[in-house]
Amino acid sequence: MTFARGVGQFYPVESPLHALDPRAKVVATALFVVGLFFVDSAAGFLAAGAVTAALVAASRVPLGAFLGLLRPVLFIVALTFVFQVLFLREGPTLLAWGFIEVHEEGLRLGLVLAARILILVTAAGLLTATTAPVALADGMEDLLSPLKRLRFPAHEVAMMMTIALRFIPTLGEEAEKISRAQAARGADFEGGGLLKRARALVPLLIPLTVGAFRRADELAEAMESRGYRGGVGRVRYRELRFRARDAAALLLTALAVGVAALL
Repeated sequence: MTFARGVGQFYPVESPLHALDPRAKVVATALFVVGLFFVDSAAGFLAAGAVTAALVAASRVPLGAFLGLLRPVLFIVALTFVFQVLFLREGPTLLAWGFIEVHEEGLRLGLVLAARILILVTAAGLLTATTAPVALADGMEDLLSPLKRLRFPAHEVAMMMTIALRFIPTLGEEAEKISRAQAARGADFEGGGLLKRARALVPLLIPLTVGAFRRADELAEAMESRGYRGGVGRVRYRELRFRARDAAALLLTALAVGVAALL
């Protein structure tokens, strides 16, 4: 049993995407994600996929990181595709074999949902892979800062989200270690039916959950011992600056999403 190590992991390399302001990247990712739900044609998804592939290449992040990022969602993608193909019976019949029928609309919708999920996960992975956790927290806090007038804890929310993203790779590595230890003791995570596999995950999930709570307690004690008291009175080592290239990135993202939605 393997777990993705690219989820939420930052890769410190020099690239045009790394140099962008984190606020621009968060807004651009949000625009891309929302705009992708308006794409409903094969040409549009091909255009969105081409843009995503170009951004992955421009990020200079190892390709294996994105393959590891997509691996956990392949089961969800396959399940979604099969569910739509087998149970949506609209349009002309493409295949009929016993009780199995494949209709044109079910096949089309299955491909659309599969492509949408894969592109969304890759876009989210680009954000975390090209943005340092501290910079991401600062950017999200700045974007949420107008809500402080409504007593919204912008700093705390940004900090929690960043910590959650930061510990995804750590939990993945710990889960892999536990699974190897359990496999060495005779545990079988791959054999048997669905119910047997679910039962086999219990010896994995219990120590993983206990370890996650232990890490959370250790992190809270470490932050308190260093005088962390929230965002009041805190200053930043590096101030964020929104430059012309950041505005250009937002404009190009909106343009790409608009073109893909119109195709």
